[in-house]
Amino acid sequence: MATRRLYYDDSFIENFEAELLSCELALPSAAAQAPAPSWEAVLDRTAFYPTSGGQPHDTGKLGDANVLEVREEEDGEIVHIVDAPLETGEIKGCVNWPRRFDHMQQHTGQHLLSAMFQERFGLPTVSFHLGSEICTIDLRGPEPTDAILEGAERAANHVVFQDRPVIVRYGTAEQFAELGVRKEVEREGILRAIEIEGADLQPCGGTHVQRTGQIGTILVRHCTKMRQDWRVEFVCGRRAERVARQDFILLRGVAERLQCAHDDVVFAADRVLNERDEHFKTAQIYLHRLTAADAALLLQATDRDADGLRRIVRVFQDEVETEYLGQFAARLANSEKTIALLARIPCGSLIFAQHSSAGKDMNALLKQVLQQFGGKGGGTRDFARGKLADASQTERAIEAAKAEL
Repeated sequence: MATRRLYYDDSFIENFEAELLSCELALPSAAAQAPAPSWEAVLDRTAFYPTSGGQPHDTGKLGDANVLEVREEEDGEIVHIVDAPLETGEIKGCVNWPRRFDHMQQHTGQHLLSAMFQERFGLPTVSFHLGSEICTIDLRGPEPTDAILEGAERAANHVVFQDRPVIVRYGTAEQFAELGVRKEVEREGILRAIEIEGADLQPCGGTHVQRTGQIGTILVRHCTKMRQDWRVEFVCGRRAERVARQDFILLRGVAERLQCAHDDVVFAADRVLNERDEHFKTAQIYLHRLTAADAALLLQATDRDADGLRRIVRVFQDEVETEYLGQFAARLANSEKTIALLARIPCGSLIFAQHSSAGKDMNALLKQVLQQFGGKGGGTRDFARGKLADASQTERAIEAAKAEL
């Protein structure tokens, strides 16, 4: 039996009375968001909103039980997942008002923002998600520029500041189409729609504020590509206030670290990044020179074995970085009939390299060592790189590799 939805006519109902028709132990799969055990309570009428249309469910109290989740069944029955069994009969319900009002602000703000994107910039909304921190709408069409994002935000806030009425209307799809509904639906029968006076008319079963001023400030924050659409992040009301404060604290912290004014953060950050890039280039030059010099000295000091191969085995502590190890190995392997087995103990890094004339298989050798000591890695016949699962086994792994050559 379909449950009467009190929020359809008045989303501001916080406390209500209803008839509890049933309360049965819920199966674990039927209450995914609720801890076991939990119960499924069904009322003849409810002010609790079930998860639907991108808007999360309400929470609150039914009698002495906490409402953990609310969902809608196919037949229109609304099921309340509660954390304690309840006796059938008359019962009082109380909606978690801060959560409900926040959802009303975000959802009504979404209607208004979507209307501005479509009316002014021809970008229809194809989906909406009301998250716990950030809300998103997916727009279809060309990429919204910064000017479009700002324009839609400014237009929406203009309607907010005018404090226009938000009205619940009922009618058929045909009647709403004649009134200029933003998005037509194919459902038959009587539909519920939300009208923002002079700005938007949209079929919707969600909870909404009574006047646009109750939405509070609408703040558009970010836009990213999402498959074929553009995902726009936004927040409204108290969320906008909180996010704006957090953004300012972040900006202030960055400015303090860069030792600049707030307005100069981008310029100062560009300067720091340019300096970093120059320092990186300089460091790379010196690293190339250092590895070349170290390799030349080591090659000169290492004799060839009886088979004509020069085998170089080195295990480093933390005196060199992993990047040095790779370049050093490559320098050594440039010399004919030379094999280099290098390792760095702190992170368990292994590099096996050879000149092609040495005739061994470094990748096969690495796999053999990793199979024995554990780890991941791979490479080519002449150059292989790996990392041990246990860095304390580095020296033993190098000795095992050396014994195979």
